[in-house]
Amino acid sequence: MGWFTRPEVNLVQKRTRLILFLTLNALLVVGGLAWQVTPRRTTPEVASPAPPSAKLVRRYAWAGLDPARLTLRSNAALVADQESGEVLYEKDADRVTPMASITKLMTAMVLLDARLPMNAPVTVTQDDVDTLRNSLSHLPVGWTLTREEMLRLALMASENRAASALARTFPGGTEAFVAAMNAKASTLGMGHTRFVDPHGLHAENTSTARDLLLMVNAAYEYSAIRRMTTTPSYTVVSLNSGRSRTFGNSDYLVANDRWVVGLSKTGFINEAGYCLVLQSTIRDRPVVMVFLDSVGKHSRQGDAARVRAWLEAGAGDMALRRRDPDRQHAG
Repeated sequence: MGWFTRPEVNLVQKRTRLILFLTLNALLVVGGLAWQVTPRRTTPEVASPAPPSAKLVRRYAWAGLDPARLTLRSNAALVADQESGEVLYEKDADRVTPMASITKLMTAMVLLDARLPMNAPVTVTQDDVDTLRNSLSHLPVGWTLTREEMLRLALMASENRAASALARTFPGGTEAFVAAMNAKASTLGMGHTRFVDPHGLHAENTSTARDLLLMVNAAYEYSAIRRMTTTPSYTVVSLNSGRSRTFGNSDYLVANDRWVVGLSKTGFINEAGYCLVLQSTIRDRPVVMVFLDSVGKHSRQGDAARVRAWLEAGAGDMALRRRDPDRQHAG
C-alpha cells in the first residue's frame, strides 16, 4: 500500500500528495526525453591523414619519365611496373609477331599445371631433333634426365630438344600439350597469341608484346620458373649413360651483379629477330620488360640496359617529388 493511501491521512493531504507525485513523474519523463534528444557533447575527433590513393601512387611512381628520351633497337617493346600494372613505355606493342623461344614460358606453365611427377625419367629421342631449322643442341639423343632437369634446360639454356621431349611425353602427346598451351593463353586473356609447338621453332608461334606481358606476369607466379630461368649455369648427369654436361643460361644478364633478375627468357629465329622478356627490380620497384624483333645478338640486352638507365633517371625525380609534395602539383 502506498504512503498516500494510509487511513490516518485526511482527504486534502491525499489529493495534494497525489498531485505532487504525478507532477514529479511527468517531470522525470519529460527530462528523460530531452536528455535523449539533445546531442551529447564529445571531444571532436582528429582525422588521421588518408593514405595515398592507388591512383596517386601510380601517377607519380615514375614521375620523371619521358618516352621521347628512350630509343630502343627492338621493333616492338613494352615496359610496365609489375606492381601497379602501369605501362611505362610501349613501342608497337600490339603488333603480332613470332615469339621464338619465349614460347617456353608457356611450355613450363602447362607442364607445372599438370602436376606430373618431376622426378620421372624422360629420354631424348630422334623425334625431338629439330629438322625444321637444324638448330644446334648440346643435349644428345638417348640421354635420360628427370622431367625437372628437362624443364630446367628448356628454360635456362633454351634447349629445344628438352621442350620437345616434355611435350611428347605429356599425357596425350604433343598435340594435347599444344592444345593446353592455347587454352592457357586464352585463360590469361592473351587474345592475340597462338602456339603450334612447345619450343618456338615455328614462325606460327605468334604473340604481341602486350600479350607477353600477361604471360610473364603469370609465369612469375611459379617459383620453379623464377628459379630455373635465373640460374646462371647447371650441370646434368644422364641417368642411363652417367655422362655429364654443363649448360649455361641463354641470358647473360642473370649472372651480372648489377642486375636483380627475377625471371628471364630469350628467343631467336630469323622471322622473330632477337627477343627477350625480363622481370627485374629497379630502384625497389618490380619491372617487366618485353623486347621483340630486335636487331643484333646483344641488342635485346642493350635495350634492357637503356630501359634501366631511363627508369633510374625517372626514379631519381620520383624521390625528389615525394620529398616535396608541393612539387607534385606544380606545372
